[in-house]
Formats: sequence, C-alpha cells, structure tokens
Amino acid sequence: MKETSNNGQYSLEKTLPPHPHLPKLEPPRGTRVSSEEATHQSFTVDMMKLIRQSRNAISKRISILHENGAVSKKDLDESDVSEFEISGVKVLVKLKSEEEIRGRITFFSRSNCRDSTAVRSFLRERGFDFSEINIDVYAHRERELIERTGSSQVPQIFFNEKHFGGLMALNWLRNSGEFDRRIKELLAEKCCGDAPAPVMYGFDEEGEDGGVDEMMSFVRVLRQKLPIKDRLMKMKIVKNCFSGAEVVEILIHHLDCGRKQAVEIGKKLAKKHFIHHVFGENDFEDGTHYYRLLEHEPFISNCYNFRGSTNDMEPQDAVMVGQKLFKIMTAILESYSSDDHSRVDYMRISQSEEFRRYLNLAQDLQRLNLLELSTNEKLAFFLNLYNAMVIHALIRIGRSDGMIARRSFFTDFQYVVGGYSYSLNSIRNNIIRGGHRQSYAFIKPFMRGGNTHHKLGHSKFNPLVHFGLCDGTKSSPVVRFFTPQGVEAELKQAAREFFRNGGIDVVLDKRVVHLSRIIKWYKEDFSEGKNLLKWIMSYVDANKAGLLTHLLGEDGGGSVHIVYQDYDWSINS
Repeated sequence: MKETSNNGQYSLEKTLPPHPHLPKLEPPRGTRVSSEEATHQSFTVDMMKLIRQSRNAISKRISILHENGAVSKKDLDESDVSEFEISGVKVLVKLKSEEEIRGRITFFSRSNCRDSTAVRSFLRERGFDFSEINIDVYAHRERELIERTGSSQVPQIFFNEKHFGGLMALNWLRNSGEFDRRIKELLAEKCCGDAPAPVMYGFDEEGEDGGVDEMMSFVRVLRQKLPIKDRLMKMKIVKNCFSGAEVVEILIHHLDCGRKQAVEIGKKLAKKHFIHHVFGENDFEDGTHYYRLLEHEPFISNCYNFRGSTNDMEPQDAVMVGQKLFKIMTAILESYSSDDHSRVDYMRISQSEEFRRYLNLAQDLQRLNLLELSTNEKLAFFLNLYNAMVIHALIRIGRSDGMIARRSFFTDFQYVVGGYSYSLNSIRNNIIRGGHRQSYAFIKPFMRGGNTHHKLGHSKFNPLVHFGLCDGTKSSPVVRFFTPQGVEAELKQAAREFFRNGGIDVVLDKRVVHLSRIIKWYKEDFSEGKNLLKWIMSYVDANKAGLLTHLLGEDGGGSVHIVYQDYDWSINS
C-alpha cells in the first residue's frame, strides 16, 4: 500500500496480488512455441506486462475517486468498509487503529466466585482480550499471587506488570468516567517480562500426582507370571482370566510367605480394583474362582478415561477428587460458555489447558473408593461427573441425528470409575435415580458390579435431579456443577431457572399447560395431573404460579390439559 499527500488531499494506491483460488491466466489457444524456455520467457513477459498495466489502471481509478471525493486521512481512518467479496472468496478487512491496546490484561480468579464472574463479564462486554489465571485450577500460581499482592484474595487485576486491584477498584474506575483514558495509558506499551505469565498448555506441576500404589510390587509380579488365558465357565467362554489359587501360589513363591498372608494380599488387590471376580460374585478367595485384571475387563475398550493402561498411582481421597472435579469443570464452564451457560463453546474447551487437566483428573477415577462418600457428596459427585462426561462425549465423538445414534451416545460412551464401567444412562438411572426404569424402557436398568453399585444407588430419590443433568441439547437444563454442602438448594435453583427459561408455558383461556418432555420421559419420578402442577408451583415465578392457581382453583376447578413440548436435540453451542 502506498499513500501520497497533495495539499492536504490524500490518494491511495494499493496493489492486490492475485488470490491463489482465482483462475490463473493462460496463453491464448492455438499459440504454440517449440522451445519450453521460449514459452516460459514469453509467458513471463506477457504476465508482467499485464500485471503492470492492470496495476496502473487500478491505481489511476482509485486516485481519481479520492480526488473527486476529496478523501482526507481522517476519512480513510474512519472508513467502515470491513469486507469485500470475490466469487468463491470472502476477504475481510480490519483496519488497525493507532490507539489499539498493545498491553495485556491479566486477572487471578477462583471457580464459583461471584466477584471473579463480575470482572470476567465486564471485560467481555467491553470486548477486551484478557488472560485469566484460576488458582483453583493452577494451584501453584497462588503463591505468585500472594507475592505480587500480599494476599490470596481474588479477583486481582493486572495491566501488564502493574497491579491494579480487585472488583472495587474496577468499579471505581468505571464510575469515575476515566476508564477509557486510564486503560489507554496503562496498556499503551507492550507487555514486558515482569507481568504475570499466561497459562501454558501441556505443563503439569511437580508433585501434582500422588505416589505409586503400595500394592504395585505385587501387581507387577502377577502381570508377569500369571497364566492369563480364556476358560470355560457356566457354559461361557471367559477371556483373559486366572484362578484365585494361581494368584496365591505366585505370591507364596515370590514373597516366601504363608498361604493365609497371600490370600490377604489378594483381598487387598481386589479391594483396590486391580483384580475383579469375572462375574462379580466375591472379592477374592483361594481356590477355583476366576478373576481378571482391570485392564482386561471387556468394558475397558469403551472407557474414554482409560489410555492404554490403568492408573497405578495411589488412589486419591474420593472427597478431594470430587472437589477437584467441581473446581475444574466450573472453571471450564465460566471461561468457555455464555454468562447464562446456555451456550457452550466445545471447540475452545477441547483446545484448553483446563480440559487437558480434566482428562488427567478423569484417569484418577479408575480405582477411586466411592464408598467413602456421604449421601450428598455422592449425589454432587455423580451429577458433576454426568455433566462433565457429556461435554467430553460431545468433544470426543459428537452426536448424530436419529434415535439409534442418540441411544448409542448415552450407552456406549463410558468411564471406568471405582473399578467399574459407567455410561451416561447407568449414572442417571442406576445411581442418581436408584435403579428406576424409564417409562419407555422395556427392562429395569441393570449394571454390572454386584452389591457395590446397589450401595451407590440413592435410596431416597429427589426428582429435582432431572433439572441438574444437562444432555448438551438446547431443550435440556443448562449445564452446571454442584457442591456437596449446597446440592439440595442448588437443585431447587436449577429447577426454578429451568421453568423460567421455557420449561413450562400456561395458556389460560384454553386451560392448557405445556411442559418439558423430560417430565414425560421420567413421569414415574413425578406426580401426575393436578398434583404435578401443584408441585411445579413451588418452582415457577409469581406470574405463572398465579395462572396455575387460577387453573386449579380452590375447589379443584375444571379439567386442565397437559401437553408436552417438542424436544430440541440441537447441541447447545
């Protein structure tokens, strides 16, 4: 681009190289030259001549336009031309402002922090690019925050290397009317090396993982020496198994110990989910009962938190893992979804460092002791795991149209958790709903794992859980994550938001109530007819509650027709 000035008037000369998608010039048909070199030289000369002539013509026309229109430099800078189109090619034009911000905004945050959410929303509304460091996800950065500010309180905002303050400082600057001027001053220069470093992809902190499991010395010996093979049991071929007696004999010879001690070691291996009975009939016994290593379970190939080998590290405390799951998934949701969480950017999630860390955390679930969890801890854990698995499934395998493809999505995408496989359906129906059968299912849900899974299922069922489970569709409840101490109140809030955002519609003159199809699918979890509407009244706004009260009437009123809405299976992106 070339710009010239003449008595305050500006003209613009611009040369556009041919786009690679545009047709290439060819010599006229019928023209033939025997020598390839002559052809090349002639064609080169013609091309250069053509380009030069075209460039001069375009430059002349642009100059005439500017002269006739008296285009000034200010007009050029304020030009609103943002794109032009050539057939098959779309070219976007972005003019770089002289006052463009060159520095970097960084702020430290925590998951589920109201002040951090306010800062994030404000920066998004103003269109600023910023770097967020969530110290719940990147725990090692908390020390840096304390060194820079003298406190671990969040949010803390930095303009380049300069510490600005928290939400109160941001609100003061915004209300003072000096925000734009101060921002230009603070971010006029490029960011230097003293500023907080942005999050780097692919780096884990030292000591983040626990130590190797204390039973690994025995597991290594068994993996090397066990006669693992297919065997016939109960008229079935059981693959990759071994007997309890074979385990005991190997341990006796390796440790030079008694049979009783070897059996106790075998029981510990089963308790830690290194080995399982092939039919889930017992923990471990000496004799002809057959067992299988976790990595040889038939379901393991369908488990997307299994990466070629089992996690042999010492299992972390289940409560701690549940807290990590909540914090990291909340951080992902806050960073890569709309403010109301109704739209999720799955592409950006898949490329984020937070999601990479979630995948690492998912491997820690393989041999987790879920029986350590209390009732509320277990409910929050499985609600969060379900919603996290949906995000992972949409990123990993996507979702196809059609009933069969949708059913496959909910049954075939699995995790190995606590030594057993869990699909989305098994978590919802067997654990959260306590084994209840869906109204359209032909058989009662069954999940392999014997008594362990019956202990995990909830005996006291709360129908509000359906408003806390997100299927990644536009008609499902919005995605959210729950805390053990507040899960009951958070489920009530989820129900209120679901009904406020289209889960119910009342047509008073026709005495018709439109409800989400989710209630029809799981109708055995809810009341029926007017009792259902009375139950819903506790979770709708005052306007809809008044309409429902009018329909039901003090004496029971007339009939009310319930119609179920069409379900939008489109992905909530």
